[in-house]
Amino acid sequence: MRLIADSSCDLYTLDMDDFQTVPLKIYTDEKSFTDDPSMDIRKMLDYLASYRGRSYTSCPSVNDWLAAYEGASEIFVSTVTSSLSGSYNSAMSAAEIYKEEHPDAKISVIDSLSTGAEEVLLLLNLKELIEAGEPFESIDVRARDYLKHTRLFFSFFSLHNLAQNGRINKAAAAALCVLNISVIGTASEEGKISVTGKARGEKKAVKTLYQETVKAGYKGGRAVITHVENEAMAAALKNTVLENYPDADVQILPARGLCSYYMERRGVVISCETE
Repeated sequence: MRLIADSSCDLYTLDMDDFQTVPLKIYTDEKSFTDDPSMDIRKMLDYLASYRGRSYTSCPSVNDWLAAYEGASEIFVSTVTSSLSGSYNSAMSAAEIYKEEHPDAKISVIDSLSTGAEEVLLLLNLKELIEAGEPFESIDVRARDYLKHTRLFFSFFSLHNLAQNGRINKAAAAALCVLNISVIGTASEEGKISVTGKARGEKKAVKTLYQETVKAGYKGGRAVITHVENEAMAAALKNTVLENYPDADVQILPARGLCSYYMERRGVVISCETE
């Protein structure tokens, strides 16, 4: 079985036999950045911090997905939320074409209704199910059910790129983001960005993010924390989780290019299993 995700998943590799990622791209009117392993994320962030024009993202094409499918007979795909990107629709179109050419192929395209850390949870779950030898249809059902028991929360100190990209109102973004105030929010059930509050300073943001996971039903299972050049805050959040749940499985990852674009510097995301 092949496991494929677009680059919003924040993973480059996964410890399994057949895992691939398909890059999204970030554009301005002057430059483009491909979210692959060669991407210089710091250089992109420096450039965007001083750039005053529009910026936007582009999902993988149907041909990009077809190239990733080639040679596999059983394929699971995870994409960034369809509410923010055309990646899911592109992957679905490619799946239909691939199955016409390979009638015996099985492809499950899963809309994560999220991104980043929550996609990592899904991919880890899929990996475990595949390695346990579950049949394709069982994995598909169980993975989709698993997503009903995960949540994502974020702390962003800037909404500039989200506003430039049309994902959030520019006036609201300007009003929300002031010096050392982070915006706290979540991925809604529809896969959209939902702002739930603010926090002054990183200590307060860590406390608020942890409280949000508990309110969502986190009881010490698996959690994934991603960050953009803010390993200290990510570590503080991990330590807060472990102080309350010493046996919790908590992983910290730096965000890849696409999520770094949206999270911006100092941004931190936590996704967790819930009951």
